[in-house]
Amino acid sequence: MFKSVYIIDDDEVSAFLTEAMLTAEDFAESYQTFLNPCDALQQILPYLLETKPDQLPEIIILDLNMPYMNGWEFLDALEPYAYLLENYCLIYMLTSSVDVKDIRRAQEYDFLAGFLQKPIEEDIIRKILNET
Repeated sequence: MFKSVYIIDDDEVSAFLTEAMLTAEDFAESYQTFLNPCDALQQILPYLLETKPDQLPEIIILDLNMPYMNGWEFLDALEPYAYLLENYCLIYMLTSSVDVKDIRRAQEYDFLAGFLQKPIEEDIIRKILNET
């Protein structure tokens, strides 16, 4: 079981379902949902700038297609801190996109732990729990 998870998804229903699925599998002790990825960055960046990566959530579940800032832009903002993230925070892209270009692009981010399809399924949740 993880200590904390951030769910970043502009769709309230999708975020609720993701948290419900994770909770049903005893995935984490606490969850924090951000409907706006900019708000999540405001929470995360101070920990990275102050070199306090142990304050980060252990898992970030990130939607791809969002207004204000999409998942790629979010990852681009974190890329300079990839070396800090790698031992403290796993980031999973969770999307309804099945575009091969998106899957290939996700592979370009070494610090991205995985590219998952919505809705997240129990077997995927268990696999993440067993791999860490």
